Amino acid sequence: MRRTTVITVVVALIAGLAGIALMPRVARLGAQATGDADLVSAARAAVRDPSGHRGLAVALVENGRIRTAGLGDRDRSGKPVEPGTSFEIGSVTKVLTGMLLADQVAAGVVRPDDPLGTTWPTVTGSARDVTLAELASHRAGLPRLAPDGILGWARILWSNVSGGNAYAGQDVDAIRSAADRVTPDDDERGEVHYSNLGPSVLGHALAAKAGVAYADLLRARLLQPLGMNATVIATDADDLPAGRAHGGRAAGRALDPWSGVGYAPAGVGPWSTAEDLGRLAAATLARTAPGADATTARFREDGDTRIGYGWFTTRHGDREVVWHNGATGGFRSYVGLERATGRAVVVLGNTDRGVEPIGLRLLGVPEEAGAAAPAAPVWIGAGLAVAFTFLGGLSLLGTARRRELDRVTLVAAVVWAFAYLGLAHRMGDWSMVPVWLWPLGAGLSAAGATLAVTRWSALPVVDAQVPWRRLLSVASSLFAAVLAVAAVSN
Repeated sequence: MRRTTVITVVVALIAGLAGIALMPRVARLGAQATGDADLVSAARAAVRDPSGHRGLAVALVENGRIRTAGLGDRDRSGKPVEPGTSFEIGSVTKVLTGMLLADQVAAGVVRPDDPLGTTWPTVTGSARDVTLAELASHRAGLPRLAPDGILGWARILWSNVSGGNAYAGQDVDAIRSAADRVTPDDDERGEVHYSNLGPSVLGHALAAKAGVAYADLLRARLLQPLGMNATVIATDADDLPAGRAHGGRAAGRALDPWSGVGYAPAGVGPWSTAEDLGRLAAATLARTAPGADATTARFREDGDTRIGYGWFTTRHGDREVVWHNGATGGFRSYVGLERATGRAVVVLGNTDRGVEPIGLRLLGVPEEAGAAAPAAPVWIGAGLAVAFTFLGGLSLLGTARRRELDRVTLVAAVVWAFAYLGLAHRMGDWSMVPVWLWPLGAGLSAAGATLAVTRWSALPVVDAQVPWRRLLSVASSLFAAVLAVAAVSN
C-alpha cells in the first residue's frame, strides 16, 4: 500500500510538471504597434490589464481630426494589428441600421411612426403593427431572438460549447417568419428591452421598402457617402475580409467568425476597421453623416441612459456619452461620442474581453463613473475553469477507491477525468483564474489513473447483475465524453 501511494504521488508530480507545458495560454496584448505613436501610448495607458486582450485597433477624433493606431497581434501567428485591419463589429451595426432609418425618414421614404406592415407588407402577424421607431429603439416588445423553440436554444448552446456560429442558416426569410410568429409583449412595448430581432426586422423592412438587400441599401445610403469602403457584411466564409483579425476567448481559444444574412442589421456578419468607424464617428459628431439624427436621445431606458435610433446616450456624472458597443463570439467593439468636448473614440478588440473601459478612458471619462459591467457574469467562465479542472480527477480518485468496482466503470472514469481537463482548458476563463491550477488538476487526474492501474488486474470486466445494461451505460458515457471533447477541439 505504501509503495502504491509513493508511485501515485510521483506520477502526479510528473504529470503536474508536464501539465505546465500544456496549460492554457491566456491572450495578452502584444508589444507591436502601428499608426499614430501618441495614440498608441494613450491606448496602452488606457489598458489597465493587458491580460485577456490580443490585439486592439483604435481611432480617436479630436477637433475633426481622426487619428488611428493598432496595438498587439491580429492573430496567434503574431501579425500586427493595423488601423486598417478588419474586426467583427457586432452590435455596433445597430447604430448603422438606426441611421438608415433616420436617413430614410429625412428622404421622405418612410416615417418613424409607420407600422412595420406598411413598410414590409409580407409581414402579416401581429408584429406588423409595431412602428419603425419602436424597432429602432428596442421598444417594440419583441424578444431578444427569434422564437425557435428547443431546437433554437440547442443550436445556441452547441455553438457556445463548440465556438461556432450561433446564427448560421438564419436568412431574411427566417427573420420575416419570426416576425410573423412573434406576438409583441404589451407589458414591455413602449419600454426599452434590448433585442436583436427588432433591429434585424427593421433593417430588412427598410431594404424591402427600397427594393434591395439590406447590405446594398447600407452601402448606397451610408457607407459609400462616408468613404467606409472597408466595411462589409460577410454572409459566408467566402466573404471574410483579407488580412482580418482572428477572434478568440481571453483564455486563448480560437473561435469561428459569425456570418449570415438574417441578423446582419443587428450585428451578425458585419466587419469594419478603426479607420472606417473613425470616419463614421467624426461625421456623426459633426452631424454631416447620413442619418446623424439617429443619435438624438428620444426615449428613456433608466435614470442615466436614453436611446435614439440605435444609439444610447448615457450620463457619467456630469459627462454625457453617445455610444454603442458590440460583442460576437471572439470580438468586442465600442464607439463613443462626446459632443461637449468634440471627441469620439473607436476601440476594436479580437478577444471576448470588453473594450468599453478603454474607450471611456480615452474619452477622459472618470474611472469611477465609466466602469462598465461585463457582458456576462465573470463567475461563469471562472467557475468552469476551476470545476472542470478538478472534477474529473476527484471523481476518478473516488471511483478507483471503491470496494465494488469493475473495469468498464473504471475506464469510463479515466476517460472523463481527462475529458474534463480538456473542457477546462478550452472553456474556462483563465484570464480570471490562475493558470497554474490546471497543472494541479492534471496531476490529480494522473494520480487517479495511477491508482486505477494498480487495481486493474484484480477487477472483473463487468460486475453487474445485468451486464449489458452496465456496458450500455458506460458506452453512452464514453460517447458523451468524446463528443464533448470533439466539440471544443478547434
